[in-house]
Amino acid sequence: MKHVPMTQRKDKPVPVRPPRERKADEAFDLWLHRGLHKLFDDVADEPIPPELLKIIEEDREK
Repeated sequence: MKHVPMTQRKDKPVPVRPPRERKADEAFDLWLHRGLHKLFDDVADEPIPPELLKIIEEDREK
């Protein structure tokens, strides 16, 4: 059998995952994304304590 570079092959590459699994993964990702936002948005919206901002600024100056 003759070696043919991938760029010259006419056959389609086999997908890494079947389409059904991809849809399930997308649904799980959406569920996880929404769940994490529901749990942590309030915490992420809290102001950063001035002491922590001071430490960050001092580290940037180094």
